[in-house]
Amino acid sequence: MIEMIIEQRRRSLGGGLDVGRVLPFAKRRMVGPFVFFDHMGPLDVAAGADRSLDVRPHPHIGLSTVTYLFSGEIVHRDSVGSHQPIRAGEVNWMTAGSGITHSERFEKARAVGDHLHGIQAWVALPEADEETDPSFSHHAGTDLPQWDEGGVHGQLIAGSAYGLTAGVRTHSPLFYAHLDMAAGATAEIPTGHAERAVYVATGAIELDGRRHEAGRMLVLGSDASRMTAAEPSTVMVLGGEPLGERFLYWNFVSSSKDRLAQAAADWKAGRMKLPDADDEEFIPLPDDPFLKPPAMS
Repeated sequence: MIEMIIEQRRRSLGGGLDVGRVLPFAKRRMVGPFVFFDHMGPLDVAAGADRSLDVRPHPHIGLSTVTYLFSGEIVHRDSVGSHQPIRAGEVNWMTAGSGITHSERFEKARAVGDHLHGIQAWVALPEADEETDPSFSHHAGTDLPQWDEGGVHGQLIAGSAYGLTAGVRTHSPLFYAHLDMAAGATAEIPTGHAERAVYVATGAIELDGRRHEAGRMLVLGSDASRMTAAEPSTVMVLGGEPLGERFLYWNFVSSSKDRLAQAAADWKAGRMKLPDADDEEFIPLPDDPFLKPPAMS
């Protein structure tokens, strides 16, 4: 039932912001199209925090970034003109395609303090869409269907699952949902996709006869269908159809190593446009992009 267990590895993005890196993992690079998965925080930030907490403008190609918060607020700005705060239960979906740059600023936290907690994920694009025009969309309310059943409150973030479809435009078949589970509640795990996983963000669940604590991703076989909350828990369920091998180089994703090299050269040479409203600083290409943790998406 469980094919692999991946424990989060703590990484620092600077300024006191730590994340739990889950994907990519040495023995499991992707789950369906999900090529990157970071658990951000939880982190309490006092008013007046240093700007080093912010994620300065940086580039992406060949993927869609997915920002989802359990609590807190982040301000997104990008090179296609978007300026969008994201709050708990909302989705920022940014498709990089041929190339986009953006920043993530913790402006509310600096002003009045904040409790930051969320998930940063990247979804690889099919080869036919890797060079699509960059775009950004923000989703809340009816775009993200919710349900309550048997002690489980769910919200669909993207794709189709539980008989529902989210309003987020995706480029390949996938599902991504947030479940808040009361102690003892049982939840179905969506089927119908070749690759699936469960990530325990808080609390603990029982699956396949074992208890699994927060910070653990369970990569599932085709027969896994139910999990039970051992205590009040927040769980992410995700999966989809595999897209084939993808290469990662810093914040770039592609099916072509040559394309990654070109993107790195373009960024280093200043050929990628910065956000209009945030163009006075940026994250330089690291000396060894393969070893440098990616910027938050």
